Amino acid sequence: MNAGNERETVFIVDDVVENIDVINGLLHNDYNIKFATNGKMAISIARKFIPDIILLDIIMPEMDGFEVATILKADPLTHDIPIIFVTSRDEDFDEVRGFELGAVDYITKPISPVVLKGRIKTHLALSNQKKYLATQVKDKTKELIDAQLEIIRKLGIAAEYKDNETGNHIVRMSKFCYYIAKAYGFDQEKMDLFLHVAPMHDVGKIGIPEVVIQKPGKLNKDEWETMKNHCQIGADIIGEGTTELMRASRIVAFGHHEKWNGNGYPQGLKGEEIHIYARIVAIADVFDALISSRPYKDAWEVDTAVKYIESEAGEHFDPEVVAAFIKALPDILDTVSQYK
Repeated sequence: MNAGNERETVFIVDDVVENIDVINGLLHNDYNIKFATNGKMAISIARKFIPDIILLDIIMPEMDGFEVATILKADPLTHDIPIIFVTSRDEDFDEVRGFELGAVDYITKPISPVVLKGRIKTHLALSNQKKYLATQVKDKTKELIDAQLEIIRKLGIAAEYKDNETGNHIVRMSKFCYYIAKAYGFDQEKMDLFLHVAPMHDVGKIGIPEVVIQKPGKLNKDEWETMKNHCQIGADIIGEGTTELMRASRIVAFGHHEKWNGNGYPQGLKGEEIHIYARIVAIADVFDALISSRPYKDAWEVDTAVKYIESEAGEHFDPEVVAAFIKALPDILDTVSQYK
């Protein structure tokens, strides 16, 4: 997009130097000009400089304009650059193919200066408007995501207050999930997603009476059934979200107490029926619970807790996620030390 008084760049691609000279003579007073005389050179220059618009000849040796356009439109770096095909009047130009490849327009030789300048000005204006709108959408989307993240953090903190836990539990849980997801092979986007949604795993405890949550001994049958309701309550609080962030939050809130062997709750799912998000959060949740003091138990030694997680591979936990947990253990133990 043109910023301030910076001139926009028109990229001329034509194997005939005389044609380039003619177009350059018409445009050089108003635009920066770059040019290439073959398709391979055109692709290289377009990727390096990202021009504002491309005037692309169709008939060229080795690689014609259609092939060049196909490659440029397939590349995220150059996909959004408007392309105007340049064709001779006696050429059999396939208009449908040109527009299907993503061209915004075409002009014919011999070139009319008025038509050339008018088309370039129009399509640069449209391209700049498109970029501006895309920026606005991106900014608004970020605002919405930031608002969702803030809600998630606040709800997670509220649940921990109810459970008489410290905020460090949320931090540890989130980081455990992040490192397990990394070791499991997820990309950065999914790793960050775990970091954001893990605090929501126990949000349903907001709806459980404190006398049950903070009981300093073993729960009786009725109390246990009440406690198990926190998964459904959490799912109900989050609702059926329309974003990946909220959908993932609901998945971990509802499914983090399912067990690989099918003996978990609330649905009694087994194996890969349990969403991978819930399988990862399950290990992080149990590990942190084991190494933390609770009203009904003392904290375990870290080594003992790790051995327990390993022993539950194929029973409580997905064996592959347990392997990822072990692989991520150095980062997990650093987190334990940092957020005691």
